[in-house]
Amino acid sequence: MPTEKSMFTQKEIEYLKSQPLARLATVGADGQPDVAPVGFEFDGTAFYIGGHDLPHTRKYKNVQADHVKVALVIDDLVSIRPWQPRGIRIYGSAERVERDGRFGRAMYLRITPNVSWSWNIEEHSMHKTVHGQPASQAAKS
Repeated sequence: MPTEKSMFTQKEIEYLKSQPLARLATVGADGQPDVAPVGFEFDGTAFYIGGHDLPHTRKYKNVQADHVKVALVIDDLVSIRPWQPRGIRIYGSAERVERDGRFGRAMYLRITPNVSWSWNIEEHSMHKTVHGQPASQAAKS
């Protein structure tokens, strides 16, 4: 069951903390989607994307231009025989923040989840969470 603070289940949180890499999708001014592999930090509520010289990257510039809707995917393969992917997909909004993080005091993109889906983390099942609602309401969505 998701906690009130994070809206992710304990198993989802454990999974997120075990993964070093994600893919972040942003949209450019011309409407072209762009996806990039990224490292991330997760504080239980939000995801932080940093990097060397982040303000000069396409993902940062897309958010800076008020294209704040993003998608973040954290996934891996438990096994290829049998095929067993698992992961979490997040739709959310991004904002630029200055903070102390993995790359020191720098600019980061903070991703606030609006909705997330996980698969094969909770015993081979799909799980959807609408964030920003109490867990009792999100479970009904």
